[in-house]
Amino acid sequence: MPGGQTLSHRPVPGRLLARVLPGTLLWQTFLLVALLLTLALGAWSQIFRFMQEPARARDVAQMVVSVVNLTRTALINADIERRTDLLIELAALEGIRIYPAEASDELVALDDTRPLRLLMADVRRQLGKHTRFASKWKTLEGFWVSFRLHPEDEEDEYWVMLPPERIDNPDTFGWLGWAGGALMAALFGAYLIVARVSAPLRQLARAANMIGSGRTPPLIEESGAQEIAVVARAFNRMTGDLARNDADRALILAGVSHDLRTPLARLRLGIEMSGAPTSEVSAMVADIEEMDRIIGQFLDFGRGEPQQALQPLDLVRLVHEVTESYRLRGIEIRIHGADRLEAAVHVLPLRRALANLIDNALRYAGDDSPLDIDIGRRENFACIEVADRGPGIPEDQVERMRHPFTRLEAARSNTKGAGLGLAIVDRVMRAHHGRLDLLPRPGGGLRAILNLPDSAGTDTRYNSAA
Repeated sequence: MPGGQTLSHRPVPGRLLARVLPGTLLWQTFLLVALLLTLALGAWSQIFRFMQEPARARDVAQMVVSVVNLTRTALINADIERRTDLLIELAALEGIRIYPAEASDELVALDDTRPLRLLMADVRRQLGKHTRFASKWKTLEGFWVSFRLHPEDEEDEYWVMLPPERIDNPDTFGWLGWAGGALMAALFGAYLIVARVSAPLRQLARAANMIGSGRTPPLIEESGAQEIAVVARAFNRMTGDLARNDADRALILAGVSHDLRTPLARLRLGIEMSGAPTSEVSAMVADIEEMDRIIGQFLDFGRGEPQQALQPLDLVRLVHEVTESYRLRGIEIRIHGADRLEAAVHVLPLRRALANLIDNALRYAGDDSPLDIDIGRRENFACIEVADRGPGIPEDQVERMRHPFTRLEAARSNTKGAGLGLAIVDRVMRAHHGRLDLLPRPGGGLRAILNLPDSAGTDTRYNSAA
């Protein structure tokens, strides 16, 4: 960056939102519906309160005016000597307190809210503009209203306090309980609706996963909403087409295996019996073997995912069996790690994958460079690592090398092959629900690691290859 500035890593809002929200369509849609219903309920509650407040204010104002008028009438008509007894009786029986107003009264104004503003306006309209209000008179809290015995007499003014429960509406939010119940019922209905939509999608996802692993899924029920039924019908049709294509592919592969390898075998026999110089015969036989190996890779890749069931297997024993033929050819292969490690695998595809990695390492590192194979458990995987001292694979090319018919031209200009070896290994690992890691080796070379889901085999010791 200019001026030595660096870019700070800030979370992208979309990615942050994706981390917070659940990943399933069911819960994403349910939360969206719940949010909309909650917002709608909040909006309706505000509308209800806005419409209810004027009517409530009029009712309370009428009650306040009635209390004030009755109190004024009682005070006017009562004997002066009995006014004190009257005030005591009103306080005891009705909870209404009446005190003479004084210039030194300490008052606290009412809260400035819309219901109280509406209430004070209605009371003043009926009792007169001189009416005052307070939430606290001296040290007593309540709803205080001033009134005059005679409207023109400013000196003869009183304060009357009404109990707060007569002013407050205890049932103002009582309806929220019913609204909450209605909201829960609506959310339950929304969940049922969304679940009815997501269930066929989950069934489609399971069927698609079965197709991805090379299996034929059962037919999906073509029922429900019209759109879902149309998708299910199209998916079933696609499944049938794929099954027929697989059958045709198996037939073609069988023909290719016979029609190509049989002439190659005759050609090799004819070359070996031709009487040509040994060096020429060896070169031509090597070319035929390379052609046969490439045909084998095409067949392996064309077979797709393995169909046989997983079987428990000792990976250490498998490595020794696969590497034995290479040892007989004088190739140095050093095996490290566990004495025994079991995993559930597709045996034949895994043997081909391991042989492909060894062949790949020998082609690029040479027969004179020893190979290191480590066997052990890492995290939740049983691992077989093949490490060589070849040119390796640049980090930015690793993903590309998993694709079929892909080669690193700069590193492989003098090598043979169809570019299917790593693609076959990657497919075999995906069929095992594992993964293929292609990592640089310290000191130069490549570490190709087969990661198989661990079946809790016994791993007595494990040494990571350097």
